[in-house]
Amino acid sequence: MDAVVIGAGPNGLTAAATLARHGWEVLVLEAKQRPGGAVYSEALTLPGYVHDVGAAFFPFAGDSPAFRALDLTGAGLQWANARHESCHPAPDGTSATISRDFEATVHSFGVDGPAWRRLADWQRVMGPHLVEALLAPLPAIIPAWRLGIPHVLRLATRSLLSSGRLARGLFQTEAARRVIPGLSLHADLGPDDFAGAGIGLVLALMAASSGFPVPRGGARAITQALVRRLEEAGGKLRLNAHVSRILVRERRVVGVRTDQGEEIAVRRAVIADVGPPALFLKMLGERETTWWLRNRIRQFRYAWGTFKMDWALSAPVPWLSEEARESAVVHAGDSLADLTAFTRQVRAGQLPDNPYLVIGQQSLADPERAPPGAHTLWAYSHVPSVVEGDWPRHREAFADRIERRLEGLAPGFRQLIRGRYIASPVDLEAMDENLVGGDLGGGSTQFQQQLIFRPAFPYFRYRTPVKGLYLASASTHPGPGVHGACGFNAAHAALSDRRN
Repeated sequence: MDAVVIGAGPNGLTAAATLARHGWEVLVLEAKQRPGGAVYSEALTLPGYVHDVGAAFFPFAGDSPAFRALDLTGAGLQWANARHESCHPAPDGTSATISRDFEATVHSFGVDGPAWRRLADWQRVMGPHLVEALLAPLPAIIPAWRLGIPHVLRLATRSLLSSGRLARGLFQTEAARRVIPGLSLHADLGPDDFAGAGIGLVLALMAASSGFPVPRGGARAITQALVRRLEEAGGKLRLNAHVSRILVRERRVVGVRTDQGEEIAVRRAVIADVGPPALFLKMLGERETTWWLRNRIRQFRYAWGTFKMDWALSAPVPWLSEEARESAVVHAGDSLADLTAFTRQVRAGQLPDNPYLVIGQQSLADPERAPPGAHTLWAYSHVPSVVEGDWPRHREAFADRIERRLEGLAPGFRQLIRGRYIASPVDLEAMDENLVGGDLGGGSTQFQQQLIFRPAFPYFRYRTPVKGLYLASASTHPGPGVHGACGFNAAHAALSDRRN
C-alpha cells in the first residue's frame, strides 16, 4: 500500500482521491459504518424527510480548487440555490437579506444599500481568486499575487477588526449591523473578539457570489461523489476500521494498527483526517514527537459545542419576514447587543437565554428532501460542550427554548411540526469523534489558532515531525468549511515530498 488515509470525512476522501488519481495505491480506513463524518444525510425524523447530519450549506464548494480538480459535478454532484441566501430578521420586524441578485440585496439593506454596493463591487473584482487565496497552503504567495496585493491588504486590515467594530464602521442601521457579526458566529467569534471580522466578512461576500448552495439529495451527495472519484482511480474504502496506532521506524511512518490488531504497512505516506490531540497524543508514542509539540497540542483548544435540531414540517415556515420565506439560511440574532450577550453566556458555561440560531431551509432549494408540500428545517446554536448535570438533563428543555425562539420569528411554526430530532454536543461527538465536545470546526477559530498557528507552529503546512505522516483535518489551515482544501493541500505536500 502506498498510502493509508485515516478517516473518510471530506478532507480524508479528498486527500485519498487526489493521491489515487496520481497513481498511488490508497486505502481509506473509516472508524464508523458509513463514510462522510458530518457531511452526510439521513432520515432523522420521519420516512421521506432527508436531513443533513452536520454541514448543510457550502459557500466554498463551487470555487474550491480541490473540488474543481476532482470535478465532483462530473461525478454526479448537483447544486441548488434558494432565491435568497442569508436572511437576518429580528422580532422588531426589521430584516437585512443577502442575495446573489445584486439589486435585491441593495434594496433589502435600505439606507445601507450603498455601503453594501461597495462591498459587492469589491467581491466582483476579486472573483474566484478570493477563494483560491483563502484555501491555498501558506505562504500563499502566488494566489495572493493573483488576487492582488491591494485586495489582500484590505482584506487583512478588515479581518483584524472585531466583527462589531467592522459592522458599525460600514453600516448605519441595526438590521445591517447584525449581518457580519451573525455570520462570524458560525465560528466561535463574538462581536467584540479581536480579528473576529474575517470569517463573517468572507461569508457575506460568498453569499453575494456563489451563495449558500445545497447539494441535491442532501450533503451525502458530496461524500458519494468523493467516494466515486476515489474508487474510479483505484482507491479503496474500508469501514468499521478504527486506527489506534501509527507505526514509526527511524522517524519515518511505516504503517498503522487498527483496534482489531491488524497492521497495515505503507510505502509512502499516512494522511490523518483527525484532530491534533488524537494524532500527536494518542496515535503516536512520546518518542515519535517532541516535548515542545506535545505541550503545544495540549494547549490546542476546541470551539464551543453545538446543539443541533431537525424538524419534519407539514408546510413552509411562516416567517414574519417575507424574505426569510425564500432564504436558504436564516440567522436569528436580534442585535449586536443580543449577539454579545449570547457570546458571554456561552463562554461562561451557561445555556443562552435567547439562543443565536443558524437555520437552514434546504427543502426550499431541493424539494425532494421532503414529501410533496412538506418541508425540512435544520438549525443549530452554540452551547457549552459540558453543562451542569450533563446534557440528557437539559436537551429537551433547551430544544423547547429554541422552538420558542423560532415561534417568535414565525408565529404558528410549532403547529407545523410532525417530528423533531435533537443532537446535543455529546450526540455529535458520538457520531464523529472529530467533533470533540460538539465542535463542528475542528478547533477554535480565534486568532491564536489561525494561519501559522493552526494547529501549532511550525507544523502549519500539513507535515509532522514524522516523515511521511501528514495532518489533513479541519484543524489545519484553512480550517473549517466543506472545501476539501486541508486534505487536498496535505496530499500535494505528500506528492511533493516524494518527488524531492
